[in-house]
Amino acid sequence: MTTNQLISEIKKKQSFLCIGLDVDLNKIPQHLLKEEDPIFAFNKAIIDATHHLCVAYKPNTAFYEAYGLKGWKALEKTIRYINKNHPEIFTIADAKRGDIGNTSTMYAKAFFEDLAFDSVTVAPYMGKDSVEPFLAFEDKHTILLALTSNEGAFDFQTKTVDGKELYKQVLETSKTWKNSKNLMYVVGATKAEYLADIRNIIPDSFLLVPGVGAQGGNLQEVCKYGMNAQVGLLINSSRGIIYASKNEDFAQVAVTKALELQREMQVILSK
Repeated sequence: MTTNQLISEIKKKQSFLCIGLDVDLNKIPQHLLKEEDPIFAFNKAIIDATHHLCVAYKPNTAFYEAYGLKGWKALEKTIRYINKNHPEIFTIADAKRGDIGNTSTMYAKAFFEDLAFDSVTVAPYMGKDSVEPFLAFEDKHTILLALTSNEGAFDFQTKTVDGKELYKQVLETSKTWKNSKNLMYVVGATKAEYLADIRNIIPDSFLLVPGVGAQGGNLQEVCKYGMNAQVGLLINSSRGIIYASKNEDFAQVAVTKALELQREMQVILSK
């Protein structure tokens, strides 16, 4: 999916909602455990119920890798199902990869070619040669961790080095990498006060913003400082939507929670 296609979907659906598919078998409704593939059964129900309200789905790969081969197969079935039935949806492999060049190339092939994701999250700590192998896939997007929503983000990301915070140096340096036009960036919703400075550095890029809902991020604040002329935001909600109910009505309750966010986004877009 191109950036222009993503923008078109945002305008069409009046939504910039991304739903995180982080499946924990201890949290899904117990009746699904009787299914042959409980993980996929849960995901399919959420997707069928909410696809008209969101523009992206983001499986966190750790929640699939934890279950070994059956988890990986469930991830594969999930992404195939989205791509076949809802090709207008932007897909994000939340894998947070990042390694030396050859290894990064293999990671990129795994998510872009084998699983056919539109994008993957990547850690920038190892620098240019760990990220450019992902950017070499010119029809795909690489989502760089810039300023995350966790408490430990302050251990390194906001430290001042040579008079400038490290996350700002990451943003500025990443713009010099080959095919950097395909970069998006992760900025946590709990760091909304930093968004104005971030937009000064990357005014046109899309930001993936986790942390709205269960982690306490405020949608209005994020949009106030982070939205650009093309919206430029994908707001992720995971637990607040997919685990809103543990009963057999879980998909219907997920719709209610997703609709609340979508309507709030529609109001913001109308302004």
